[in-house]
Amino acid sequence: MIMQVRRWLPHRAIVLVGDGAYAAVSLALCCAGFPVPVTLVVRFRLDAALYDFPPPDQPGKRGPKPKKGKKQQSLFERIQDPSTVWTSIEVVWYDGVKRTLEIFSGVSLWYTPGYNPVPVKWIVVRDPEGKLRTEAFFCTDLEVREIQILQWFILRWNIEVTFEELRAHLGVETQRQWSDLAIARTTPVLFGMFSIVVLMAIEILKGATMPILECAWYKKSDATFSDVIALVRRHIWSARYFVNSSKDPEFSYFHDDFLDVLLDQVCYAA
Repeated sequence: MIMQVRRWLPHRAIVLVGDGAYAAVSLALCCAGFPVPVTLVVRFRLDAALYDFPPPDQPGKRGPKPKKGKKQQSLFERIQDPSTVWTSIEVVWYDGVKRTLEIFSGVSLWYTPGYNPVPVKWIVVRDPEGKLRTEAFFCTDLEVREIQILQWFILRWNIEVTFEELRAHLGVETQRQWSDLAIARTTPVLFGMFSIVVLMAIEILKGATMPILECAWYKKSDATFSDVIALVRRHIWSARYFVNSSKDPEFSYFHDDFLDVLLDQVCYAA
């Protein structure tokens, strides 16, 4: 996938963010190997094999050049080491609340047998209050600041929410199809529909405030996709497409107030 996207956009900066399942040397080598590298940001294992960079070449020395230097402490060992220096930072966490966390970081060669080692910048994060588990992340761009690595990874939460809303409101993964080809066709269409609905809502609002539905037991300050799709549905369903189909276009069996309430309920329930 990333090879295809890089082919389509050969010069654009691309950041690929993934969970621990994507912490693979082969993927990191692929992302770093493009003429314009793709930045890979992934959750890291605390027992990953890290090494120093190989020493400089010695003139006249024969034999193959070493690919890596001395083996380093694992991140787990560094966490347990009392001499490790932790630095405090403030970052906006998943819940949108600023948290003060402690980090330490470094640059190493990450090695897995069968592959060339890949240089990565790693960061270990812990909560001084002990409410969050200690975690590690790595980035294939060695020049990126530590807080930027965290901010990129936190953006994964938007992806998780998007998947959940696609399933709840547009039926992704609920198609009753037996053909793999049919699923391969409809799933991208539903993803595209998600984007179209959002773009339609932006066009409908034209800078106005998005109406947000709240309940007594659920307070929210920002709009969710349920609010966005309800706005678009209401705009479409309340349009007077057949205004010229009757001699009396103002005639209606229902009062406008009743229709407004009915539309409000149906837009969120559909």
